[in-house]
Amino acid sequence: MSKFREPSKFLRAWVEAPLTTGAVAPSGPVLAQRMAEFVPVQSNNPVLELGPGTGPVTKAILEAGISKDRLTCLEYSTDFCEHLSDKFEGLNVVQGDAYNMRPSLEHIAPNSLCAVVSSLPLVSRPMEFRLKCIRDAFALMRPGAPFIQFSYSFASPVTLKSKMFSWSKTGWIVKNIPPARVWIFRKPF
Repeated sequence: MSKFREPSKFLRAWVEAPLTTGAVAPSGPVLAQRMAEFVPVQSNNPVLELGPGTGPVTKAILEAGISKDRLTCLEYSTDFCEHLSDKFEGLNVVQGDAYNMRPSLEHIAPNSLCAVVSSLPLVSRPMEFRLKCIRDAFALMRPGAPFIQFSYSFASPVTLKSKMFSWSKTGWIVKNIPPARVWIFRKPF
């Protein structure tokens, strides 16, 4: 059991490292559920979650029907990794850097993932890092698979001029504090 409540743990992590923890509070349940809706639960292929933090999106993914053995969570913070492992016993939690994911994810075969769900603070990084993250994720994903990313920004977290994906977005999720929207970038067929 974590010695901190999730919101205070999240706020503390943000104060200590605002570029690696992108918000002052975890994603709300409505945003988490909306992100999980885009994960193809009927597939038997694995799912990767980037930047799960304290696990609100993880919880929504599991509740949507993805089994723990299909889900890998890549988290930078060792505190959050420990918290996730305690909260979701048996979940595959990997400590590593999503902006350099291959060394941490050698167990995931190329072209195998049916989805990547990201709560990374992409907009805190230069565009080249954002695009590299998506490119590296696409190398692990099946054609047509979604890279699901939320953002508080009006603009897309990555340039939409890129030819490496198709994209769509949801409307604003105003029940989240602050309001956010979900962006879906699909690996081409």
